[in-house]
Amino acid sequence: MIRKVVLLAAFFVLAVLGMLTSISLGSVEIPALEVWQTLFAGGSGTHEQILMNIRLPRTLVAALVGINLALSGAILQAVMRNPLADPHIIGISSGAGLMGILVMLALPGYGFLITPAAFVGAMGAAVLIYLLAWKNGIQPIRIILAGVAVSAFLGAGISALMIFYSDRVHSALIWMVGGLSARSWPHVAMLWPYTLGGTLLAFASARHINILQLGDELAKGLGLRVELTRLLLTSVAALLAASAVSVVGLLGFVGLIVPHAARLMIGSDYRFLLPGTALLGVGMVTFSDTFARVAFSPVELPVGIIMAVLGAPFFLFLLRREL
Repeated sequence: MIRKVVLLAAFFVLAVLGMLTSISLGSVEIPALEVWQTLFAGGSGTHEQILMNIRLPRTLVAALVGINLALSGAILQAVMRNPLADPHIIGISSGAGLMGILVMLALPGYGFLITPAAFVGAMGAAVLIYLLAWKNGIQPIRIILAGVAVSAFLGAGISALMIFYSDRVHSALIWMVGGLSARSWPHVAMLWPYTLGGTLLAFASARHINILQLGDELAKGLGLRVELTRLLLTSVAALLAASAVSVVGLLGFVGLIVPHAARLMIGSDYRFLLPGTALLGVGMVTFSDTFARVAFSPVELPVGIIMAVLGAPFFLFLLRREL
């Protein structure tokens, strides 16, 4: 118990360091002491404008997205009993992406509908994958195969929309890669209620997730309504993934890497794993976004490229270990 609490404290420190690094570094480097003074005592001048209007909202969006995608991945891995489950890999993000791009391209004046539409798409994709993978129970390999098929189908739909609305395709291209460029306070306002609600629901469900890990028969014997629990948890995961996708696009592999890293260090008790995953998600996305911004300056890479470079080899490693 004490070890797990200490690890959670370490994850918290890592998350704070990731956010401070993201705020401090960029084309204009701002000393950490000045960052601290500006955030908590106020400031003036160019640095204050850069911090408060550009870097701080971007960093907050990165942190919220890290929490959402990491928690979504952890929940899906439990619900689908598949260590390879991730909202991006199994197609849930593609469902959210298809509906989000549909609103973005076909209804550009209705941006407030992107998140609800993305949730409908994510939930629809999750239910479809679950139905396709069900055959006398759920097998991990069937989840992956069904997810890959559904993701390819939805990806074709996204490509078709981009062809039909080719005059509006530039913003959609950046959105498909997954990036935090130009994210500002309206995006923070759009995202934080979903993060808060989804996180509270996830933490409140930790005991049920632990019971679910015991197997369906034993879980039913303990009084858990297994299929209803799976549906509700999938809804929470879809809400978290859809809200992140609606703001930053198809950012992949966060939900795969972060829960596994947290599980290796803190164990499989979801009462501790979920908070640890959320904090590690903050650190992962903020550090990755900072690297994407400064490593190839003045060129800024979308953070989705960095996550793909990290995530693809990790996915192959897990695939070889599990099969």
